[in-house]
Amino acid sequence: MSVARTLHGARIVIAQDPPEALGRAIAAQWPAHRVVILADATVAALHGQRMRSALAADALLTFPAGEASKTREMWAALTDALLARGCGRDTVLVALGGGVTGDLAGFIAATYLRGVPFVQCPTSLLAMIDAAIGGKSGVDTPTGKNLVGAIHHPGIVWIDPTFLATLPLAARREGLAEAIKHGVIADASYLEWLHAQMPALVDAAPLPRETANELVERSVAIKGAVVAADEREANRRQVLNFGHTIGHAIEQVSGYAVTHGEAVAIGMVAEARLAVRLGLAAASVPERIIEVVRAAGLPIALPTSLDRDAILAATRQDKKARAGTVRYALPAAIGQMAGAAQGYGIPVEEPAVRQTIAEM
Repeated sequence: MSVARTLHGARIVIAQDPPEALGRAIAAQWPAHRVVILADATVAALHGQRMRSALAADALLTFPAGEASKTREMWAALTDALLARGCGRDTVLVALGGGVTGDLAGFIAATYLRGVPFVQCPTSLLAMIDAAIGGKSGVDTPTGKNLVGAIHHPGIVWIDPTFLATLPLAARREGLAEAIKHGVIADASYLEWLHAQMPALVDAAPLPRETANELVERSVAIKGAVVAADEREANRRQVLNFGHTIGHAIEQVSGYAVTHGEAVAIGMVAEARLAVRLGLAAASVPERIIEVVRAAGLPIALPTSLDRDAILAATRQDKKARAGTVRYALPAAIGQMAGAAQGYGIPVEEPAVRQTIAEM
């Protein structure tokens, strides 16, 4: 099985080929380059040495797993490590891991020596269907998530669903949050398929190959189409932020104890309810989202321990805020987003957001 497409210069390959095939692809695209793999400690223990051998990599650089590593300090430490090794512009960075690794490695690649090529080799479902696609990279700051970064497209995105065999169930559910988002923003039939497949997607060990392949292919196609139409998030790409404005605020206020997938799940419910409050969507929209989110084993309500005022304050730091007003990507129906005339970024006054969060 092999599916390939190109997106803003990135060759996206969905394949269940041996890792040596990725090594050959890198060598063909960047002859005479040296390869350095970046991976968190967990992924490095599982796949690091095998991938280093398959890619004939000069080095495997590791860092602690988790969102806490996605910082300017870790960016500095890893770039210093590359400099200490004498890595020049003939270096290809390979991001081996989940969304944190891809974001961090992409930002390093965008800024190291003013830009070096890199490869996304995602190992988590979330990274395969979302984070590795589209060229966004960056790090978190104490003020908020992903506030320092760049758009720097990988030369290759190598998606091998067999990596999912080592993925814990909780991490699989995280990825399903992004798949659900894709159905809500663009394809009602995909959301129906996801709901029907949830028993296999959530409970099966290992994840059935055909189901995994279809999930990855359909989500990649949706995100790829959105990004192809709007690389710099000036218009339609904003729909990909559905669930993320409140979701990112939840992550930040929880100190990232609430994971990205969990926060996005809660954020989708909250923002769909916000769409109802604003008269943009029928009540059936959040109700349907709740059904599918519950089936995925993801939360639909805020933890009682989180300060609602702090969450509201954190939304003000969102990248889509303009003139003090936060803009939201909100659904009009399942498979259709509101606000096309406004570039899909809908300005929402704070009282409506406050009331919605209070009801969560």
